[in-house]
Amino acid sequence: MGFSLVTAMEGMLFTLCHDSEASPAKWNYMCIAIAISLLMILICAMAAYGVYKQHAAWIIPFFCYQIFDFALNTLVAFTVLVYPNSIQEYIQLHPNFPYRDDVMSVNPTCLVLIILLFISIILTFKGYLISCVWNCYEYVNGRNSSDVLVYVTSNDNTVLLPLYDDATVNGAAKEAPPPYVSA
Repeated sequence: MGFSLVTAMEGMLFTLCHDSEASPAKWNYMCIAIAISLLMILICAMAAYGVYKQHAAWIIPFFCYQIFDFALNTLVAFTVLVYPNSIQEYIQLHPNFPYRDDVMSVNPTCLVLIILLFISIILTFKGYLISCVWNCYEYVNGRNSSDVLVYVTSNDNTVLLPLYDDATVNGAAKEAPPPYVSA
């Protein structure tokens, strides 16, 4: 997402610098693209900082962005499903569309299925990334809580320590230690 925005910004900046009659709308689009790019850089930096410093709250904005992005891509998939003719109408409106003639010659139903397959693969990958970020959040959140105590021995075997209540109940059932005798 960030790379495509940067590439789009570079293309718009090149167009604006070489276009003597740049309209205010182009400048507005460029400002919006720059603002979105800076916001994405900030959100990604917050997530990286949160993971590095073990602060789970810093990961949440990135997770929310991923959920929002997933929802938007799901809406695109439903739009393609509900309005299948909009794809070919879009291609007809853009004469510089790559492989325009080849895409227009494809059966509209087949084109919709190909696009839905492509979008579903993207949604599956985005869902996987959302689960990765959520697992990272839970891991960082779990490391900061004292609910589970872990003891690591010298040979790298991890042993979970018992809860305090369980340890004291089991310890009380054993016989008492011998009395203290001064020498």
